[in-house]
Amino acid sequence: MTTGTDCIIEAGTILSGLGPDGTMGLRHDAAVRVEKGMIAQIGPLEAVSYGYGDLPRFGSREMIALPGLVNGHHHFGVTPLMQGVPFAALELWLPRFRAMRAVDPRLDTLFSAIEMLESGTTTVHHIHSGLSGTPEQWTASADAVLGAYREIGMRAGFSFMVRDRNLLAYDADETILAGLPAQTRAWIAPKLAAAMIPVGELMDFVGALRARWLTAEPDHVRINLAPANLHWCSDEALQAIAETARAGGSQIHMHLVETERQADYAKRTFGRSAVAHLKALGCLGPEMTLGHGNWMDRADLDILAECGCSVCHNASSGLRLGSGIAPVNAMRRRGIPVALGIDQSNIADDRDMTLEMKLVWALHRETGMWSEGPDAAAVLQMATEHGARTVGFGGLAGRLEPGWQADIVLMDRRRLAAPAISPRTPAAEAVLHRGGRHAIRQVFVGGRLVVDEGRVVGIDREAVMREVAAILERPETADERAAVEAAESLVAHLDAYHRARETGPSASYRYNAMADG
Repeated sequence: MTTGTDCIIEAGTILSGLGPDGTMGLRHDAAVRVEKGMIAQIGPLEAVSYGYGDLPRFGSREMIALPGLVNGHHHFGVTPLMQGVPFAALELWLPRFRAMRAVDPRLDTLFSAIEMLESGTTTVHHIHSGLSGTPEQWTASADAVLGAYREIGMRAGFSFMVRDRNLLAYDADETILAGLPAQTRAWIAPKLAAAMIPVGELMDFVGALRARWLTAEPDHVRINLAPANLHWCSDEALQAIAETARAGGSQIHMHLVETERQADYAKRTFGRSAVAHLKALGCLGPEMTLGHGNWMDRADLDILAECGCSVCHNASSGLRLGSGIAPVNAMRRRGIPVALGIDQSNIADDRDMTLEMKLVWALHRETGMWSEGPDAAAVLQMATEHGARTVGFGGLAGRLEPGWQADIVLMDRRRLAAPAISPRTPAAEAVLHRGGRHAIRQVFVGGRLVVDEGRVVGIDREAVMREVAAILERPETADERAAVEAAESLVAHLDAYHRARETGPSASYRYNAMADG
């Protein structure tokens, strides 16, 4: 990837970012001059282009420019639904992933990157499912993923989920394995053993990965850490991760209280909430982003605000898996920065952040006549500036201002408005409610054109789609059928395990009232 590109980008309206008063900053009939990938100047076209008449020009007064969107929580490309995995509660959904057909990591990454870029997402936090095997295999996987983002032109944070206990459920793996049929146990046990890597070795690997990739791509890559969840990480692992992140200036992104069962686990095991336990361990701080957070209470949110943590809200994921609805309005009242993540895939089973933003706006309207749900400008900030901060690009990406990276989405006002829209409609409202993939004309990352006329330009898009189709349409092998049968046997046992531990009826599917206020 080039370090930066010089050009001029014109727009009839520029959405620069949310101001201190909570309103969207706007510039009209203006242009952005990009120098070495950074925004050097914003102003009238005549002033911006004076002395720079030889620079490439893009856009027009028919365009609306907004900061590149950020997917703050992403895992992999080909979705479980595409591989025949049925929706279920999280605890019964994840085990089936182990039988999914392997897809080359470069190809898999490019597939979801196409969906992200073409819907305006220029930055992603890629949370790799986990490492197994040898250090050479870890390096190959990380390089394939980061190389794919570099190839297509996206800015990326990379982390991998760290686990050192309870890989199958909320009890020790030995306990779960002992109750499995022999054939199922023989299938899953080696997979668990391969993933049980000493945390110290993983932290050393993070350091080596950071040194290599940040030297090569200082503006486009961040190496972060991702403790998988409280029940998957020992206290010692969590403290080692926090120490490593702070020593290297990395962000931490931790799944937490995604489901009601996870919240119950923390209280049953530690006698306090998951958030309170992390605070007691010294793991909370401005570098910490908690993914999901569906089952936090008021005291938890007070702690997060006090410690300067962020939350990544994964609305589609919570709805599709029945995990819950995060108390976003209560978070915002406390000043907790909220980013947006699409997680595995959104409500339409793709990675369209413009659709996720619409869902978030609607989901948090609540029912009172004067309820304080986020307006369009606030949702845009979640999907841009707040997201960039959680990935590690805070102060560099997420706003359109001089000195920031020129990550810019151009939406065609005519496509967005068709057949017409009132001039009284605020630009942020028009972009949120009527904008989308259909309206995106061009996308730039560091001033480099990566999407033109709604299609990625840095790779052979159709070749990627053909390769993905060939992998998924290939007839199932005997080994693959055996893996699916073994996974179903495992899920049947886990289903019985969880049913035996249910302590009462689940909470009704509604807003998390624990955090109201």
